[in-house]
Parts: sequence; structure tokens; C-alpha cells
Amino acid sequence: MPHLIESPQNPQFKRWKSLLDSRGLKKHGQFLLSGRKAVPEALSRHPERFLAVLFWAEEQLAGWRLPAGLERYRLSRPLFRELDIIGTDAPLLVGRLPMLPAADLSLPPQGLELVCALGNPDNLGALLRSAAAFAVRRVILLPEAAHPFHPRALRSAANAQFELELLQGPGWAALNAAAGPLFALDVRGAALTDFAWPQDLRLILGEEGKGVPPELPVQRLAIPTTGAVESLNATVAASLALFSCYASRQGAAR
Repeated sequence: MPHLIESPQNPQFKRWKSLLDSRGLKKHGQFLLSGRKAVPEALSRHPERFLAVLFWAEEQLAGWRLPAGLERYRLSRPLFRELDIIGTDAPLLVGRLPMLPAADLSLPPQGLELVCALGNPDNLGALLRSAAAFAVRRVILLPEAAHPFHPRALRSAANAQFELELLQGPGWAALNAAAGPLFALDVRGAALTDFAWPQDLRLILGEEGKGVPPELPVQRLAIPTTGAVESLNATVAASLALFSCYASRQGAAR
């Protein structure tokens, strides 16, 4: 039988509600996953990551195979809606927040590593989705970056968080001593179309609008455009660069 929760003062509900922002995520070491496709897919592929399933009607779980040990909580519909901020009206999963180890940037990169400072969780999630699609080895999140398990980041990433090695990175100043080769996207950089991607590298992506600090000792790359717009969205630009690297390696492997 599921546990029934109808009061907004219930300690469990209050804990889950706090998971809607980064502070609550870090405090409780848990996250909420939503999505009609994302939830059953994650539960099927990574059942060990989840603690509980939340729903407001038993019919929502029709046809589901819930793993043994997964707690079931039936919430009143108003309480469920408070947690379902994406508005899927589908069951939610409560997951264990994985540890994000500190990255040792004194060691040389292995494969393609992405260093990211995107502070918008929607943009970060979209970037993680592209990173998983284009064979990024690991993603190093600078202090300015949004939390990768923020509900909005989870939504836009389509479960990419579970496929990537996520690490905590240092502040910008520490990147001056990071092992390279280091590259960054910059509209004033060399054209990406003429660039030969090395096997091992770190690609650095700054905050939307701010970019990478000009004093950072990196090779800067630009994506040629028509010039009809001043610049590309940081996530779009990074996705194009990741595809360029992936395509060049696929071509070399043939």
C-alpha cells in the first residue's frame, strides 16, 4: 500500500518541495525527476538511483514495473501539482543525488572534456544532452554553473546526467594552471571550419553573455555565420562545436 500524504506540513512533502531549487538539492542529497518518457526510462535503466515514486492516482502507475524497495507515495492532487513544476501530470521519481568529485585539472585531459559555467539550468541541461550525444568524456562544472540535477536541467537534458561523468571544477583563476590543450569558443577566434581537433582536449564554455575571461590562456575558436545576428546562443554554439569534433573523429575512424 502506498503512503498517503495530504498535508503541506508533512515533513516528507516539505523536503521534496525544497528539491525544486539548488539549495534544497545540496542540503538533502536528493532530486526530483519528471517527464512522461524520462521517468520510466530512468527507472528502467537506473533503478538503483531512485528511492521513491510520487503520484496522485493509482491509474498513473498502470503498466509500470516498480522495483522492489521503491517506496510509493500518493499525494493529494494539489500537493502533487506543487512538485510537478514542469506540468507533466505524470509520476515523479525521488532520486539519490550522486557525488560530484572535484576535478584535478593539473592532469591532462583524456578525450574530449567540457568545462562549463552555464548558470541557466535549461541551457545547462540542453548542453549536457548534446555532450552525451557527441561522446564527451566528462563535464567539469565551474562554480558559476547551475546544478545539473535542478528540475529544469533534468528536463532539458533528457536523462543525459545519468550517462556523463560530472565533476566539480575550480574558479576561473585556477584554469590558468590547468593542463591543456585548452580551447574556448569566441566570436573573435579562429574559424572552426579550419580546425583540426586533437585527440585529448578541454573545451571551455563561459556564462551566457559573458563568455570566457579574455585573460585566460586558451586557443579561441569561432563558428562562422552569416553575421545576421551578433552571436549564437552559448548552448547552440557549444553543440555545433561538439558535433564538429565528433564528426571529425568518426570520419577518421572510417
